Amino acid sequence: MRFGLLTEAGTEIFSMTEAEEVLNDVTKNPGILKTYFQDKLPEVISFLIKVAIALLIFWIGTRIIKAVVKLIRRSMERHGTEVGVTSFLCTLIHYALDFVLVMFILSGFGLSGTIVAVLGSAGLTVGLALQGSLSNFAGGVLIILLKPFVVGDYIIDSASGKEGTVADVSVFYTRLLTIDNKMINIPNGTLSNATIINVSKMENRRVDLVIGVAYESDLSKVKAVLENIARTDEAVMQDEPIDVFVDELADSSVNMGLRVWVKNADYWTTRWRLQERIKNAFDEHNISIPFPQVEINMKQ
Repeated sequence: MRFGLLTEAGTEIFSMTEAEEVLNDVTKNPGILKTYFQDKLPEVISFLIKVAIALLIFWIGTRIIKAVVKLIRRSMERHGTEVGVTSFLCTLIHYALDFVLVMFILSGFGLSGTIVAVLGSAGLTVGLALQGSLSNFAGGVLIILLKPFVVGDYIIDSASGKEGTVADVSVFYTRLLTIDNKMINIPNGTLSNATIINVSKMENRRVDLVIGVAYESDLSKVKAVLENIARTDEAVMQDEPIDVFVDELADSSVNMGLRVWVKNADYWTTRWRLQERIKNAFDEHNISIPFPQVEINMKQ
């Protein structure tokens, strides 16, 4: 079996057979070693020059790619392109330019055709091995095109139950920032196939509260207290409907419903404040909130 180093033109620089012949000749005539290296030196120098040029091209090319991507990002930001679209496209362009740079460098060694042939023959295997990543990539494209959410929206992934503010939409993953400052990476393929609840899509949001009161309570008094709380809260939108109603006759209580509208940003603070005010107001008006209880009748 012959092993050798080939030049771009296909000529062999060095082979195992030649090495054996040279070793025998050097043993007989030591001066021939100098002649041998003098003959091969131009080709070795040419190869080293190509390596140096390839490294220089790679160094310059990576910096040009960074500058181009940065220029594209700034241009898209000036034109008001959505942050998630900007991040996704810039990442995709960066990967594409890196691939072009590598193929250009390999072409200098006469290897680009070989690499393309290898990639073509291994395409099926690579596709099967990376089907999860390809699915995530396709999911990212769908998210960018259909825009079920954008960066800054608060969403809930029904498949995993994860929720948070969208921090970034990359090529393969979407990152969510939770309210307790945790970063969650969700594959785009999973998100594109799941039911997404976009809490931030609409400007206003309804607060739904259910409060249980004792069966002995005066319901008209309870409704008046609840409506007064809603009417006097600074965050409740007074031009929207305020509903106070009997929601359910439960086992241990009469469940009263309260529905008000607030700005999306005020949802949680208003919800917490209303519940605290309801508890204090019920105590002030002697309206009891019963514990779960069961009546047992014993027969002799």
